[in-house]
Amino acid sequence: MFDPFNDFESRGYLRNVEGLKDLDEVKRLEHFFFESNLEEALALLRAERVPLTYRHFQQVHRILFHEFYPWAGKDRHELRVGRLVGKGDGLQFEVSELCRQAVAWGLRLGNDRARMRARPGEVMGAFVWGHPFLDGNGRTMLLVHTELCHRAGFAIDWLASRKNDYLAALSHELKYPQDRRLDQYFEPLCRPCHPRARWVDQFKALPGLDGVDQADANIVYRNDDEDALARYAELKRSRGR
Repeated sequence: MFDPFNDFESRGYLRNVEGLKDLDEVKRLEHFFFESNLEEALALLRAERVPLTYRHFQQVHRILFHEFYPWAGKDRHELRVGRLVGKGDGLQFEVSELCRQAVAWGLRLGNDRARMRARPGEVMGAFVWGHPFLDGNGRTMLLVHTELCHRAGFAIDWLASRKNDYLAALSHELKYPQDRRLDQYFEPLCRPCHPRARWVDQFKALPGLDGVDQADANIVYRNDDEDALARYAELKRSRGR
């Protein structure tokens, strides 16, 4: 169990409004709010007639989760917790002070419709590398990425995606973005645009969004310990930065 605020015993998992500590219960209620607020978040993206920015990214997260997480819409840097975020397999994400920059870079690429059509994996990889929020990153990224795909004239057939294959491609993308592995993975999944009226039902039908498999359970939030810093430095080198 990770506890970036260091107050799990007194305030529950990530300071959720109910003070819940059982992760299964947390994920069920978290997903309830996601489904309840999904239509409003999609309406926000649909109503925007300008290029999407990091502010929109934050607004989507806030709409989806503010009824459960009081900090929803605020990133790790703003909250001053979780500077170094890693997974149990040794993978590190961007440091908190640069997470906004990473996501904003992905948005700049995604707002270029030709670039988005050619490299949807590059855009998703930038979002995931940024990993700005303490929880709910994947669902926020999925909504924003779907909107960017739609504006570029296509859709990703997520129902045809295989979770393990996607995660393998994503892991490689984070370590070696120059290989464009996630673009290669998405290529056969690109389809004509889906009608917006079907989006809510399609998102609700996607397996894995309910948190049942607790995909974030192996996320570890650290400060400046030497092992985490070394892994982060090595990953930055492998990314060519």
